[in-house]
Amino acid sequence: MKKLIFALIAGATAMGAAQAQTTMAQARPYIGVGVASADHEYNVAGATNMDSDGYKASGKLFGGVEFDQTWGVEAGYTDFRKAHANFTRNNVPGRVESEGHSFYVAGKANAPINEQFSVYGKLGAAYNKSELHSVTPGLSRDDSKTEVYAGVGGQYNLSKQVALTLEYERYGKSKDFGAKADVITVAARYNF
Repeated sequence: MKKLIFALIAGATAMGAAQAQTTMAQARPYIGVGVASADHEYNVAGATNMDSDGYKASGKLFGGVEFDQTWGVEAGYTDFRKAHANFTRNNVPGRVESEGHSFYVAGKANAPINEQFSVYGKLGAAYNKSELHSVTPGLSRDDSKTEVYAGVGGQYNLSKQVALTLEYERYGKSKDFGAKADVITVAARYNF
């Protein structure tokens, strides 16, 4: 999967270089910060009375370049905060704690509706890392893999430099523990 990320980065770089020659004046870099909310659930074999944190807000940092009004590339980092769950297994109480994060790179397609509002879609790859910690024998583990990343959202421009976004993101396949793959993100971004 590292080859997939390398291919995406190389493709985005090549696309950016080609676009830069003809539309360098139109290229607009941006950075942003957001709050990503993901459900934290756990599938523990043989567990009953599972009580987990549910949805938790996490931090997200991202940046990118819009080559023109339609095409761009974006990269970001989402820190899925620590979460825990209490459960009963074989009449013995237990507790698990998870933490994780994700790095992604994606191509981005924008569709301006008017001067202030646009919708967009993103497609790329994400490197997802999740860890599960427990004092219960056999439950602790970690998982890291590169998976397909996708997102759709809307952007409201407050000015030429500042915008607010709301998006649905999918960080690969559903997980057995920790933050789920489906994420809702609210963010602010600054255009240079």
